[in-house]
Amino acid sequence: MLDITDFIASRGGDPEKIRQSQAKRNAPTEIVDEIIELWEVHRTTLYAATQIGAEIKTVQSNITARKKKGEAIDDLLVQKDEITQRRIAQEKAAADLQLKLDAKLKTVGNYVHDSVPVSTTEDDNAVLRTWNPETPKSTENLLSHHQVLARLGGYDPERGTKIAGHRGYCLTGWGLFLNQALINFGLEFLFNKGYSPNQPPFFMDGAYMAKTAQLSQFDEELYKITEADGDPKYLIATSEQPLSALHSDEWLQSSDLPIKYAGYSTCFRKEAGKHGHDTWGLFRIHQFEKIEQFVICNPEDSWKHYEEMIQTSEEFYKALQIPYRVVSIVSSALNNAASAKYDLEAMFPFQKEYKELVSCSNCLDYQTRELGIRFGPKRQKGLPDAAKKVYAHALNATLCATERTLCCVLENYQTPEGLNVPEVLRKYIPGQLSFLPYTKELAKEIPIRKKP
Repeated sequence: MLDITDFIASRGGDPEKIRQSQAKRNAPTEIVDEIIELWEVHRTTLYAATQIGAEIKTVQSNITARKKKGEAIDDLLVQKDEITQRRIAQEKAAADLQLKLDAKLKTVGNYVHDSVPVSTTEDDNAVLRTWNPETPKSTENLLSHHQVLARLGGYDPERGTKIAGHRGYCLTGWGLFLNQALINFGLEFLFNKGYSPNQPPFFMDGAYMAKTAQLSQFDEELYKITEADGDPKYLIATSEQPLSALHSDEWLQSSDLPIKYAGYSTCFRKEAGKHGHDTWGLFRIHQFEKIEQFVICNPEDSWKHYEEMIQTSEEFYKALQIPYRVVSIVSSALNNAASAKYDLEAMFPFQKEYKELVSCSNCLDYQTRELGIRFGPKRQKGLPDAAKKVYAHALNATLCATERTLCCVLENYQTPEGLNVPEVLRKYIPGQLSFLPYTKELAKEIPIRKKP
């Protein structure tokens, strides 16, 4: 979330800058004034509590003086108890106001970067560049990715749905090996780029998830685990969530940074807000594997890392010889944490459209502030630079959501007889095969509409 002092002009903040950023997001600007008003009420309430504390000290001094004189103190004890109860009530009121203030702060998005296209529709996403392999793929008589996979004997959606419900699936045979090949290639690719591989827990305590996930995600995305004798936990929707919390409440120095993680995890998403979107095949599913880039860095370097991370993702898809384009996402489509976001969209030839495979975001200090990931030398009291806390910056970028990338590989590498295996994946396939022949015929199914 943003620093509360950014809202308070008397504390050096610029509330108008926040209003302008909210307007770019097509989000309410009135929230800025609501936060300022609530901050003032909280401040006066907290001050009143400290004043009551001063009253208690005065009464306590009188009690001490009477004791020395051997005088009765019963009336003063009653008075002290009454004042103490007032202070407790006032402190509780201040604490309740702080909770309300924090809740409102979390609804305000990060500062929208100047490079972000300002629009209320994703039709205005800016295409920055497009890449195509030198040898184009065939576009005749194509099958959808799930049809290719079915002919390879690569997945079993019927039994997967039977045991898991909607969008359940089993990867089998070559489908499993191809997906695992993407995992192994992705981890090795990032390791060779200087990233530290990390497989974090697949679930998180609710308190930590609340610090790294947006409020809307709890309803639309996250699966909740309830325990009879403990706090709720949540299955992760991306390894970004646990990776961002690894260094919570730590104070990092320049020599510690950058920290670059190659996160690998199974991810779980309800996709409640995506009802009716890509409901067939493996493109949008409730459980999938993902390789994630996650970087914690010096605040001065975050935009450099932002460009490097999307370039790393581009190199990965160039290695796979997948045609793609990079787009800058419009301001109204940014999630709250992102100051700017690139998507890498790959071409799905059966559907004749680009679809998102990569999302790359610079979150500045939006996440690290709430997680308490401080940056810089530890300050001593009394020094002039002790007023403003400095936090490290955090960035995230998909390298490969493997099932979704597998969909793209299947559509781009299909032939009438089977599947050509991308060269960079062959060493991870049993027998290091370059071609996988079809072994099954397609069952009758409802035809899938593709774009003309």
